[in-house]
Amino acid sequence: MPTVTLPDGSTREFDQAITVHDVAADIGPGLAKAALAGKVDGELVDTSYLIEKDAALAIVTSKDEDALELMRHDAAHIMAQAVQELYPGTQVTIGPAIENGFYYDFARDEAFTPEDLATIEKRMHEIVKRDLKIEREVWDRDQAVKVFGEIGEQYKVEIINDVIPEGEEVSVYRQGEWFDVCRGPHLPSTGKLGKGFKLMKLAGAYWRGDSNNVMLQRIYGTAWRDKKELKAYLQRLEEAEKRDHRKLGKTMDLFHTQEEAPGMIFWHEHGWEIYLVIQDYIRGMLRQHHYQEVHTPHIIDRSLWEKSGHWEKFSDDMFITESENRVYALKPMNCPAHIQIYNQGLKSYRDLPLRLAEFGSCTRNEPSGTLHGLMRVRNFVQDDAHIFCTEGQIQDEVSDFIDLLFQVYADFGFEDVSVKFSTRPEQRVGEDALWDKAEQSLQAVLDNKQLDWELQPGEGAFYGPKIEFNLKDCLDRVWQLGTIQLDFSMPERLGSHYIAEDGSKQVPVMLHRAILGSLERFIGILIEHYAGVLPLWLAPVQAVVLNITDQQADYARKMEESLRNKGLRVNSDLRNEKIGFKIREHTIKRVPYLLVIGDRELEAGTVAVRTRGGKDLGSMPVEQLAEGLKTESASRGRTVLEG
Repeated sequence: MPTVTLPDGSTREFDQAITVHDVAADIGPGLAKAALAGKVDGELVDTSYLIEKDAALAIVTSKDEDALELMRHDAAHIMAQAVQELYPGTQVTIGPAIENGFYYDFARDEAFTPEDLATIEKRMHEIVKRDLKIEREVWDRDQAVKVFGEIGEQYKVEIINDVIPEGEEVSVYRQGEWFDVCRGPHLPSTGKLGKGFKLMKLAGAYWRGDSNNVMLQRIYGTAWRDKKELKAYLQRLEEAEKRDHRKLGKTMDLFHTQEEAPGMIFWHEHGWEIYLVIQDYIRGMLRQHHYQEVHTPHIIDRSLWEKSGHWEKFSDDMFITESENRVYALKPMNCPAHIQIYNQGLKSYRDLPLRLAEFGSCTRNEPSGTLHGLMRVRNFVQDDAHIFCTEGQIQDEVSDFIDLLFQVYADFGFEDVSVKFSTRPEQRVGEDALWDKAEQSLQAVLDNKQLDWELQPGEGAFYGPKIEFNLKDCLDRVWQLGTIQLDFSMPERLGSHYIAEDGSKQVPVMLHRAILGSLERFIGILIEHYAGVLPLWLAPVQAVVLNITDQQADYARKMEESLRNKGLRVNSDLRNEKIGFKIREHTIKRVPYLLVIGDRELEAGTVAVRTRGGKDLGSMPVEQLAEGLKTESASRGRTVLEG
C-alpha cells in the first residue's frame, strides 16, 4: 500500500503498486493527458514506472523544465527511426539530447545531403502523427547482443559489450516496430513530441570521439515545447548570425585570423583600442581594490608544472619547446608563476592578504576544430589574479571580490548574472578535511550575501571548490565568465608559507580569481551583445568630424585636435565625398557620434551632432559637446548626450 506524497504536501494512498500515469489519472483526467513523465524521489522516470513503496512524486508536464530534455531525447529517437525507414541499412550509434536540441550519429556508406534533411524531417512529423506508444523493455544482455547483431547494428553490439557488464540486463525502448538501447526515460508516445522541432545541419563525427575510429555522419536538430518556442529560437539564431563577432569584426575593421597562426588574433587599430580601454578600466578597478599588478614569463621549465600538478593534468593541452636539453612549456595559466613571486622573501601574517594581478598571456593547444573567432583561441590574455591570505581572511576576500565582479559587469551593461557553486570532483588533491573547510567557507559567503545559487556537485577544480558567475546576453545566451576558486593545496606543493602571529610557519590559502576571463572572448561577447553598437566609453572611435566642402576642412581639423586634447577618441573624414556617403560609411562602422560641419557651423563656431542611430541633436559649441561626451563616457553609458 504505497503512499504517494505530492509537491504541495498532500498524500494519496493506494491499495497496490501503481504507475505514475495512474497516479496522474487519480488526480484528474486533464493531468493524466498532460503527463509526460514523473519524478519519483527526485529521479526522472517514465509514466509507466511502477511505484511500489512510499515515495514523493511530481508529475512532469510540458510546462516543466525537465520536459525539454525528454522531448529532445525523443526527437533523437524519432529522427533515428525516420532515417532507418527512409534509408534501410543505415546503422544508428549514439543520439543524446544536448543544449537546445539533439543529434544522432549514423553509419552509412552514402553521404546525407541538405535535401535529405527535409525528407527526414517530413518523415519525423509522420511518425509523430502516428502517435506510437513508447514502451520500455528489459532484455537479457546476451539476447540484446544477439538481436542487434542479427539486424546488423554492430555499433550497438559494441556499446552493449563495452558498457553493460555480463549478467546485467539491458534497457530497450520500442516505438512501433523500431527499438533502441537506451536508459530512458521517454515520453509516453511519439505524438507527445508535437511539432516544435527542426533538423538543422550535417556534420562529421568520429565514432566515440576518437580520430583513430571511422568517421560517422551526424545530424543535428533542435526541439522545443511547441512551434511558438521553435520560431522564437530560430529568430534568435537569425539575430545571432547578424551579430556574429567575426562578421562585425571585419565590418568594423577590428581583427582577423589566418591559417599561419591558427587560434591567434591579429588585432587591428580599432580592435586593439577596445582591448586597451577594457584593460585600462580593469587596471583602475584593481588599484581601487589594492591589487599589485605583476608580469611573469611566457615559457617556464617543465619541473615547475610537475610540482604544481599541472603537467599530469594538462600536459596534452600545453605547447612544449626544448632548449639546451631542457623542456619548457608555454604557460597555460598563471598561478604557479604568481606563487614564485609570493615566495620571494619571508612573509608575515601582516603582509596578508597579498593580491597579485596579471594580464597574463596564456597559450593552450586547443583542437583546431574547436577554434572560433575570439570565442575559442589558442593564445589569450586573462584578467587573472591570485590572493594569498589566511583562513580567517577567506570570507572577506571572497565577499569583496564578488562586490567587485558585480560592479564590473554592471558597468559593461550586464545585470542578469547567475551564480553556480561547484564542489569536490572525484579526481582531486588534498585531504577531505580541507575540502570540507573550503566548501563551507565559500558557501557561507554566498549565503551571507543572500545570493541565489545553484549547486554543481563534483564540478570543482582538482585543487579546490569554486564559484562561477554566468552572464546572460540580449539573446538569452549564457556565458560563463567570472570565477573564484579556493585552493589549500598548490601553495603547499610549491613551498609557500608565512609566519603567523604566534611565530609558527603556516601555509597561506590561495584564491584563484578572474572577472572577465579571457579578454579576447569577452570582447567577442561584447560585440555580439551590442551588435557592434558599443557604448561610447568602449567605442574605438567615439566621434568622427565630417566636413561638407573643403571650405570647412581647416575648422574640422582644429575641432578634431581640440576634442582629442580633451581625452576623446575622435577622427576626421575630410575626403572629397558627398556628406551622405560619409555618414552612411561611419554609421556602418558603428561610430557613436557624427559631427557635421557646414558653412553655418563654420560661421557660428559650432558643430551639428548626429547619432549613429540617425537622431539629430542639433548644433552645439565644441565645449558643450566635449563635456557631454566625457560625461556619457564616465557614466559607462548610463547617461547620454542630449541636444
